[in-house]
Amino acid sequence: MDRSGRINAVMPAVVLLLVVLATAGSGRGNVVLGLSAVAPLVAATALGRRATIAYGAAAFVVATVLGVHEQQYTAGTAVAQSFRLLAVALCTVLAVATCDRRLRREAQVARLSADAAATRAVVRISETLQRALLGDAPRVDGLETTVRYLPGAREAQVGGDWYDAFPLADGRTMLVIGDVAGHDAPAAATMAQTRGMLRALARSGHARPASLLSALDDVRSRLGMDTLVTAAVATVDPLGPDGGGVPLRWSNAGHPPPVVLRADGTAEVLARRPDLLLGASADGPERHDHEILLCPGDTLLLYTDGLVERRGMTLDDGTAWLVQALRERAEQPLDRLCDGLLGALGTRGDDDIALLAVRLPS
Repeated sequence: MDRSGRINAVMPAVVLLLVVLATAGSGRGNVVLGLSAVAPLVAATALGRRATIAYGAAAFVVATVLGVHEQQYTAGTAVAQSFRLLAVALCTVLAVATCDRRLRREAQVARLSADAAATRAVVRISETLQRALLGDAPRVDGLETTVRYLPGAREAQVGGDWYDAFPLADGRTMLVIGDVAGHDAPAAATMAQTRGMLRALARSGHARPASLLSALDDVRSRLGMDTLVTAAVATVDPLGPDGGGVPLRWSNAGHPPPVVLRADGTAEVLARRPDLLLGASADGPERHDHEILLCPGDTLLLYTDGLVERRGMTLDDGTAWLVQALRERAEQPLDRLCDGLLGALGTRGDDDIALLAVRLPS
């Protein structure tokens, strides 16, 4: 028991001692023995139920004994003394009820604090697991690359958002952003499997984005993986012709469209008619590649839907916000640009956010 606890334990006893001393010093004409009822009330504020009852009983005994000492049981004073003893008894009952209520409240607070601590621990573990599944930030020669992952407000959940960037055999770089439906361990497991399959297929000859997504959809279907996945895959040759633009080729499987921030501060949403989500139909229509030219200083942003889908905001409004936010940060370094986008969101949304930003050096 610490010093504060010891003080709380003796305070009711001090109250009873003061009552005895006050009664002895005030003379028979001044009756203060009823103040002994304060002792159990003081005990109820800091001690347990048994201690409160004990101090209540002690207060009743003190009041009774002091009543004898003060001659409070005569014909003229017995009624008043009876009321004093009744008051002490009632105060004891009140003190016990107050103590019980305090103890229940303290137990509830302790339980909530323990639950909150456990939840925070699970959230930290979930975020650590998610980041471990995503791996280290990809680094590609010839490109400035920045990634960000921000978990959603849903507590203690891992999700299926991922990003990736890796070189191909022909010298080009493949850029990937994807999102598996769900916010649970199976979604995270599906994400890890899909990410690994995509890498393996890309390095085994499926170098065109559209053909890669078709092959991935076919493999997942053959393995019985029917979880819906959106993804955008792009290829760029960062070591292309010096001083000129380099082609960016991409294919979109139901994912939010990439955005290109030009070196002059203009922004373009690469909105093309998206192909089917992965898992929707392995025998669906042919997937398509699209192509534009990236110039030195241009930035390509790939992102998951948590960045543009917010409560009270349509997808079009979210995309318009993103374009404006990029224009306002066109001259910022890539790290600051991504941090600024996430900071501009304010509070976390319900969904996770994954970002992959690449910039062609000027």
